[in-house]
Amino acid sequence: MARGNLRIFLGAAPGAGKTFALLEEGRRLAGEGFDVVVGAVSAKGRADNEEMLAGLELCPEPGSRGLDSGLDGGLDSGLDVQALKDRSPDIVLVDDYAAAVDGVRRWEQVDALLEAGINVISTLDIRNLESLSDAVREVTGAQESATVPDAVVRGADQIELVDASPELLRQRLADGKIYGSREEADAALAGVFRIGTLAALRELALLWLAERVDADLSDYKELKRVRESWPAREKIAVGVDGKSRDQALVRRAARMIAAASGGELHVVHVRTGTEGSAESGKDLELLRRLTAELGGVFHAIGGRDVGQALVDFARSINATQILVGAPSRRSPFRGRGGVAAGVLRDAGTMDVHLINHLPGPSGGQRRTPPRLGRRREIPAFALAVGLPPVLQFVLDLLPHNQLSTDMLVHLTGIVGVALLGGLWPAVAAAIVAGLIVNYFSVRPVGSLSVIDPENVLALLIFVLVAVAVSLVVDRSAKLSKEAHIAGAEAAVLGELSRRAVAEGNSIPAFLDQVREHFQVKGTGLWARRGTGRAAAWELQEFSGEPRPTEVSEADTVEQLDGGRMLTLAGRELSQDERRLLAAFGAHLLAMVQREELSASQRENLRLAEGNTMRTSILRAVSHDLRTPLAGIKLAASSLRDKTITFGPEEQEELLATIEYGADRLDRLVSNLLDMSRITADSVAPLIRPVYWVDVVGEALRGTDSDRLRVLLPDNMPPVDADPGMLERVIANLVENALKYAPESDVVIAGAVGGAGSARIGDVPASELTVVDHGSGIPADEVLAMFRPFQRADDTTPGTGIGLGLAVAKGFTEAMGGVLLAEPTPGGGLTMVVRLPLSTGAAPEPGIRGASWQQS
Repeated sequence: MARGNLRIFLGAAPGAGKTFALLEEGRRLAGEGFDVVVGAVSAKGRADNEEMLAGLELCPEPGSRGLDSGLDGGLDSGLDVQALKDRSPDIVLVDDYAAAVDGVRRWEQVDALLEAGINVISTLDIRNLESLSDAVREVTGAQESATVPDAVVRGADQIELVDASPELLRQRLADGKIYGSREEADAALAGVFRIGTLAALRELALLWLAERVDADLSDYKELKRVRESWPAREKIAVGVDGKSRDQALVRRAARMIAAASGGELHVVHVRTGTEGSAESGKDLELLRRLTAELGGVFHAIGGRDVGQALVDFARSINATQILVGAPSRRSPFRGRGGVAAGVLRDAGTMDVHLINHLPGPSGGQRRTPPRLGRRREIPAFALAVGLPPVLQFVLDLLPHNQLSTDMLVHLTGIVGVALLGGLWPAVAAAIVAGLIVNYFSVRPVGSLSVIDPENVLALLIFVLVAVAVSLVVDRSAKLSKEAHIAGAEAAVLGELSRRAVAEGNSIPAFLDQVREHFQVKGTGLWARRGTGRAAAWELQEFSGEPRPTEVSEADTVEQLDGGRMLTLAGRELSQDERRLLAAFGAHLLAMVQREELSASQRENLRLAEGNTMRTSILRAVSHDLRTPLAGIKLAASSLRDKTITFGPEEQEELLATIEYGADRLDRLVSNLLDMSRITADSVAPLIRPVYWVDVVGEALRGTDSDRLRVLLPDNMPPVDADPGMLERVIANLVENALKYAPESDVVIAGAVGGAGSARIGDVPASELTVVDHGSGIPADEVLAMFRPFQRADDTTPGTGIGLGLAVAKGFTEAMGGVLLAEPTPGGGLTMVVRLPLSTGAAPEPGIRGASWQQS
């Protein structure tokens, strides 16, 4: 049995008309003689859908499975696959392809119908595609519970887009054509049906469908073995070789693609394994970012032949144009036979543009091999002139009659000259040695003329071999020097990375290292501010003296990216130093981006905490604050009611209820306001010397509990704190202990500190402890205990809103102290308030009230 065909109507949002299109197509096919039944559909209370549904057969019939009759019964009850197989129609209409009823996913039921040879037409919302779930959540703020794998949807035989503009959808919503109730419509207008949200969902649907069309086109071309590029839409492939000058190519391509609506920009770097300078990695990263900023896609591919790999890639994406830089002497696009020429030859119907390279920020300078230095070259030239005569003098003293012996001895001297001074001194030595051998060793001796032709050949070979050996030795010496330089640079960068990881270097400290390494007067980090003509460079960080005011004052400039640069003042750097500076610049750019990311994460965390705080405050206001207000309102209304007569005891009880509710309300509002100040970083403590005993007395004023004991030493020194904040900290801790240890005594004790173990960093401190013997807190919940709106063991809302410890911790840290939670030996919890000992003036007389005690 042949598998049935699947056809899907795809929409971007509710109300786009998917169900209407489904039913309309069903009626059309039924009118053409096809056996069409409705397997599952929801008219959603819309009159036009109900009108289209009328006259179509439902399978199973409404009420056949004990369901309520009605147009929506098919969807609400799920899809009856067996009934549809028994009925075996030509076409089944199935609404909402992503639905799941009683844990059964509808797309799996549809697949069963297709396997049975039944054709299915269905509908799908773009929000239910699995690959787009994260993007949809970002756009709408809601996570869709039912999704369909993309591979399943892409396997459909036909997908049709049911499109509607955001303005039309909002008008339908306002006219009551999408949701029946006004409340649902108002909620939708503030949510999914915002103009921006609908536009974003519409774009997701169009892009997803366009990708599917591209995939179908590629499959067709591959099936038919079509190698030419079909210009379905404008696509430009830009070939880059990983140099900074390629930024001009990418920008040129972006301007070209901007003129083509819906065009695509693809930047391609072909890795052959033969290129790769020290700065190519940084330049490639800059190209990646520039491509992303211009809305393109960066690709790094491998291949032996740059031109062929570029053309093959362009064909794979169905590109219409290829853009490459005009070949320069050192460009890979000028390779054997000319890569650009190869692209022109193999591009076929694709347009090829050759663009002259513009110099990049650090372009135009050709890297030359390192010289061995004048200190070695000058002595080498002297040796090239003096060594051959000396060697010939030694040879004359030794009895021999072989010309080869003379040549080998002089060749050894030439190698020595090459090792000392490189190629050109060795060439000079070879010429001098050739002349000396000819004069002293080749017959006729004492003349530069040569009679025997074999001797002419021998002298010529001797000079050529000497020059060849000199080239090899010179190359080896220079490679050795390059390796030495690279090793030194690697050691510098390794030390830089090690210090950055171990010490967490800041940007100013890093600039200090750059200045010290290159021995310059100053180093600066500049950032571009503004856009267009109003753009200007602003100095962000600087190390050294004097502080510059303009970028033009720098002697060396290293462009980090489009908006930042590193400058050095004091001297110009050599080319080798500039390569190392590029590595320093890449490291600095990574540090800047890491700091920006950290700042962004902190800001996002602060905003998230603020949102959580606002939500929690609203919840507290809606429940915890209304409870005492309701009690106050009820008691006050009862007392004012003239129709009710209360006895003295009843009146006292009602007045006590009002007082208790007011006190509780005061504490809740105070904690809410304090937590808001802490969250907004607007806590400004007034620090002065404070005695523990004075603050404890004020904090416990009005607290009447026979379970409370205060055991403070008489000689406790003052601490630096804000008296008002410290009172709130102690009051909240005592209230928390009394609340959660109802059958235990609560002891307030203190430690003198000073020379003891109580310290905050390197500062001597004093401690106050609040000890209870209640149930305690598990070790893994200690940190959570200090978060706002946390209550131990899911305590009922009547006991508070869980801000006491959060406020206490926030106030303690604002005063430079520490609030800790420790288990009490034998069970319970000990809260420790640690504050630095005061080093300022003693409190004014009369402030200290050491006589207060409670036991």
